[in-house]
Amino acid sequence: MPSLLKKSGLLVCGLLLACQVLAAPFTVEDVSGRQVEIRSEVKRIILGEGRQIYLLAAFDTEAPFSRVVGWRDDLPKADFDSYQNYEKKYPQITKLPTFGGAKDGTFNVEQALTLKPDLVLMNLESKAATDEGKLIEKLTRLGIPVVFIDFREKPFENAEKSIRIMGQLLGKPERAEEILAFRREQIGIVTDRLKDYQGKRPSVMLDRAGGYTDECCMSFGDENFGRMVEVAGGRNIAKEFIPGTFGTLNPEEIISANPDVVIVTGANWKNYNTANGWVGMGPGADLKVAEQRLTALMARPAFRTLPVATNGNAHAIWHQFYDSPYNFVAIQAIAKWLHPDLFSDLDPDATFRTFHDRFLPLDYQPGYWVTLPASN
Repeated sequence: MPSLLKKSGLLVCGLLLACQVLAAPFTVEDVSGRQVEIRSEVKRIILGEGRQIYLLAAFDTEAPFSRVVGWRDDLPKADFDSYQNYEKKYPQITKLPTFGGAKDGTFNVEQALTLKPDLVLMNLESKAATDEGKLIEKLTRLGIPVVFIDFREKPFENAEKSIRIMGQLLGKPERAEEILAFRREQIGIVTDRLKDYQGKRPSVMLDRAGGYTDECCMSFGDENFGRMVEVAGGRNIAKEFIPGTFGTLNPEEIISANPDVVIVTGANWKNYNTANGWVGMGPGADLKVAEQRLTALMARPAFRTLPVATNGNAHAIWHQFYDSPYNFVAIQAIAKWLHPDLFSDLDPDATFRTFHDRFLPLDYQPGYWVTLPASN
């Protein structure tokens, strides 16, 4: 019996030691290059942007909100359709404390402290504002680490880093590698076929959030959707006009460029104060309504005299591909639009459905893109 007790004691000690090792402080390098010490197991997270659930849900698939103690209030505004789907399956999210944005200076440090988070996850785009407001210093003094990830500013540089960072934070590095392997494989389907392609690369006008305001037209430079177009075998006409990730083209520049293809980004923005002309792409979107709205956008002065307005090469796509780990799906959809013969067998819907089946807690619903039929 003493021997058995001794063995049991050793086992308990071993388990305790393992727990101590798992809970020991570790350091993460975030996408801004900061070395951040994580002092304990991450069980309580404040999401500095609600759309970070797109990534978190791919890790905590069985219970995506189990670690979330508060989040920014943007998801029901920026992506109402996805929010509704999450709310239907996880009604407790309506009771989660919400925050304003760090970028607009409304993040509440005192409120954050009462939630006792192990981590505040922020988007890179808010870094300048957090530095200016000394938000990181304030939270660090309170023992709350801040980690930056990024799928918006430089996703082709930071998406893989961000996925790996999440794997480190949650103690799920193997899951991160599974997600990355799937993502690389799906992008590779496109890039491998284009590697030796010598044909035309269609010119593309990206109408960022077309119809969100009455102005025309916001677009992307050589990043985000702009880079997706290039990877998918196209030529982004705004690349020469917009030096950074985001910017604007005037109607005259668009007319002069006479793009072969137009891609409008949109989502269900019913909870934003908008001009209400946007194309509501997203899970379960009404494609008839989306087509009607896309038709109206192609009647604007920048497009109505161009062949692309009526020849079947005007498309709309879910705006939130620009701020999520899912941009590989958008690359496939764009590649199929730009090179229908080369990618005749490619099915972006099936790709996204498979990703949902393997990694996400919600059932897949189509509605992420639409094409305006030719009318001439």
